[in-house]
Amino acid sequence: MFQKLIFSFILFAFQFGFAQSEKVTDKDVKLLLYKSGDYLTDLECGNSLNLAKKALSAALIIEDIQLVARAYNLIGLNFEEFSDYKKAIHFYYKGLEYANLSSNDTLKYGLNNNLGNVYCYRKVNFKEGIKHYEKGLKYAYKINDELKITYAKLNIASAYFAIGDYKKGFPYLKSTEKIINEAGGLEAKLFMNSLFGSYYSHINENQKAEASFNEALRLCGENKEAFVENHTLDVYNDFSKYYFKNEDYKNAYLYLDKFNQLKNKIVNDKRTIGAKITGTQVELDEYKNQIDKIESERYIQKLNIKQSKIVVTLFIVVFLVLLLLSFTLYKNNRFKKKVNYELTIANQELMIAKEKAEEASKLKTQFVSTISHELRTPLYGVVGITNMILDEHKELINSPYINSLKFSAKYLLSLVNDILQINKIEENKIILESLTFNIADEINTVLSSLQFIANKNKNKIKCEIDTAIPESLIGDKLRLSQILMNLVSNALKFTKKGKVIVTVDLVRVDGKMNYIKFKVQDNGIGIAKDDQDRIFEKFVQIERKEDDYQGTGLGLSIVQRLIELFGSEIFLESREGVGTTFTFTIGFEADSIKSNKIISDFEVDLTSSQIFKVLVVEDNKINQMVTKKILEGNNFKCQVVDDGLIALKLLKKETFDVILMDLNMPIINGFDTSRKIREIGVTTPIVALTAFAKEEVIEEVIASGMNDIIIKPFEPVKLFQVIINQINKIKKSD
Repeated sequence: MFQKLIFSFILFAFQFGFAQSEKVTDKDVKLLLYKSGDYLTDLECGNSLNLAKKALSAALIIEDIQLVARAYNLIGLNFEEFSDYKKAIHFYYKGLEYANLSSNDTLKYGLNNNLGNVYCYRKVNFKEGIKHYEKGLKYAYKINDELKITYAKLNIASAYFAIGDYKKGFPYLKSTEKIINEAGGLEAKLFMNSLFGSYYSHINENQKAEASFNEALRLCGENKEAFVENHTLDVYNDFSKYYFKNEDYKNAYLYLDKFNQLKNKIVNDKRTIGAKITGTQVELDEYKNQIDKIESERYIQKLNIKQSKIVVTLFIVVFLVLLLLSFTLYKNNRFKKKVNYELTIANQELMIAKEKAEEASKLKTQFVSTISHELRTPLYGVVGITNMILDEHKELINSPYINSLKFSAKYLLSLVNDILQINKIEENKIILESLTFNIADEINTVLSSLQFIANKNKNKIKCEIDTAIPESLIGDKLRLSQILMNLVSNALKFTKKGKVIVTVDLVRVDGKMNYIKFKVQDNGIGIAKDDQDRIFEKFVQIERKEDDYQGTGLGLSIVQRLIELFGSEIFLESREGVGTTFTFTIGFEADSIKSNKIISDFEVDLTSSQIFKVLVVEDNKINQMVTKKILEGNNFKCQVVDDGLIALKLLKKETFDVILMDLNMPIINGFDTSRKIREIGVTTPIVALTAFAKEEVIEEVIASGMNDIIIKPFEPVKLFQVIINQINKIKKSD
């Protein structure tokens, strides 16, 4: 073994010396770059990166700065293909550093343009992107390339439009019109017409906007080149937004549908292409490390090439010493080696299993978080607009329709939360709330919201409530409503021309606890005995004779788990053709002192004549409208901005009593905005408004300098309570 190691080392030393004498020409480097480019075109990024790395190493040896810049450019393109934009930007800048040392303005144009593309099209930093586009335009003028000048102007216009600065972007777009119409290619015409459509839509010149969008669509329809699909996708999206802005919802939906269909097709095509590059993902970090080391390694190699023999000799001496030491330890470590090998294999298997489990858990968490956020956001609009209607039309305050709408929105929110977090229910992570309520009011609200199902199936609903039940009870009224909503709606769906009876009886009183028995009875089709043990399982839908019953199969499963959270159980009695009865008993507290305290905790004193200034940082227009309406109707002066950058500029000029901060915004999110607000010395309380689950964001909310958090949708009184509390804290500290 010792002889083999010595031989291997001598062979390495020989190869090391041989490598120093190997000659490389610029022709060899260019050939490597051409092949690397071909591999990148075919999305064989592993091969492309290998060749680009070799080309970079060779270009540094022959000290050809233009070829070095081209190699870095290719490496950047590979990382951009992998959506690793941070590394792509790093290598583009390395390439630009060498290109600036040369007189090749075409190369400088290309690298600046690529940097602009990463910053703008990948939405990394529009300000930096525009800066590089403008530098690229300067070099395009120097080389007098009309095509490059045109595309640089279009890119600058597109970037300004993307950040809403149409005034700055339009002159660049307008200056390309004549050239493109006379001698422009297909892509330039598509690009130009799409931008004109966006501009004219912005300034409300609708005829010109439609003409531009239609011309872009006409060009898309007449050509089948690969890049046309992406332009078509953008035009569909812009056209849909245009029609929506002009309240032409029919055409808005039409083009949104076309957008979604084409997007799905492109996504499916990309999945097929993506399979070609997936295998090289794990090598990216290693490639970057190797590439970063090439310059320093070549520099050190050049300085020490004359001393290579000394280095090799010293290495051999160290190697022999290490071998001697290893030999003396060999016998003692033989047994340990065997055990360590077995442990290593076991640890590797455990690590692989752990990584897979963590990845699966991460994906699940991301999915649940995203779906939860996307569902809660429109629900905030529904609840908010319902409250606005009640505020503006006091005569509707007792309307069963408005109350049913408001209740249904709250119920839907609770249902969404439970369905998305059913695993938390199983792990008993759902905590019941203590709220004061009147049981008759809650049941009547539930039954009113389900009256349309009763009418559809020609059913009658009867409710019998024991008068001995206290008027005010304490418990989780929303969970109780959800249980009854599921049971009564099931009874109504599976009953035709029949009757559903809801009976509520006080069965016993134990101190302050009142135990109430609920019974939901129908004379519908009933449940077969063999199926009665399965109906509480998740996603189970028992087959019926009729085929018009729909649902997720989660309703009764959620009911059972919620009743278990109340410390009770549900019972079922059913016969086919006769009907079904569900019964359960829940204990609620009856304590007038505690009820009054709970109610007072939600009361907010809005009688003060003082007007508080509130800054709302929110990008969603509907949410802006709802939040502003809630605040301005209750002694608050509200100012709304669309993103964090505008908020930062405003806070340097004006002061506010409190800031309401959305977390999920483009350009700069709520966390980063809050950090920058604290960095400039602003101490105004910041309250996060978000549709994400509280436990998902609370740590980062606190770390970013925010003071409190409210989950959308929320009751206005809860918002006022948090705002007043934060303002009072500031006053006390002063």
